[in-house]
Amino acid sequence: MKRSNHGNPGGTSRVTAFGLRSFQQASFFSVGAVWLACRQECDPFGTGERRRRSWLAAWVVVLAGFLLPLSAQEWRPLFNGKDLTGWKVPEPNPFWRVVDGVLVGQSDPARQGNVLWTEKEYGDFELEFEARWDGEIDSGVMLRKPELQLQIGVSRTLKKDMTGSFYTGGRERYPESGQAREIEKILKPGQWNKFRLRAQGTTFTVWINDQKLVEYTDDRYKDPAPIGLQIHAGVDMRIEFRNMRIRELPPRQGSSG
Repeated sequence: MKRSNHGNPGGTSRVTAFGLRSFQQASFFSVGAVWLACRQECDPFGTGERRRRSWLAAWVVVLAGFLLPLSAQEWRPLFNGKDLTGWKVPEPNPFWRVVDGVLVGQSDPARQGNVLWTEKEYGDFELEFEARWDGEIDSGVMLRKPELQLQIGVSRTLKKDMTGSFYTGGRERYPESGQAREIEKILKPGQWNKFRLRAQGTTFTVWINDQKLVEYTDDRYKDPAPIGLQIHAGVDMRIEFRNMRIRELPPRQGSSG
């Protein structure tokens, strides 16, 4: 749960990307609408009613062209199941490896701990993955700037399993509204557990094994940042991840990017 620093890699902003896609898709739909309207307007056998319906359909197509880019992007792998492409791999790297399509994070002999960061920054997104561990671990998913953490495993400070809760690192550490309740009834020890994390605006929602556990809002955590996977220092631990995928969501009021 210890807070970590990460870089601030450059790149095209999400707003610019969404704007470009909006222009391209809207242009495509507009051309299609004009073709549809002209096809009916130029039909010498078309009735006035048909022409009116054609123009109405054309406007519907144009409107769809502008609204479609405002929806979420397609899901894409965050971990490709083969190697660490897209991640900032530490040097040297005794912590992270890929085994049979699974991303394995394991403590080094000195138990220094590590966070594996994505090369890309993410603001509003949905992240899905499966995680498996056995015994006592302290891990998590880092997101946003300043840093917010979705806890996986036992809290070093509280000495209890806080999986599914949000750790802020502040005075309160685990805010009441950000805590997952009765997590022991949801988790499957030693088996694959399915996680879903949504960060939209300044609201953060968590599902584990298809059960919604937390919906936490905090206006401090609004800026995009890389996503990180943690191996906590001072802990002899191993955690596995698979089927990691992500989709970016359109920016909503309360987030920046």
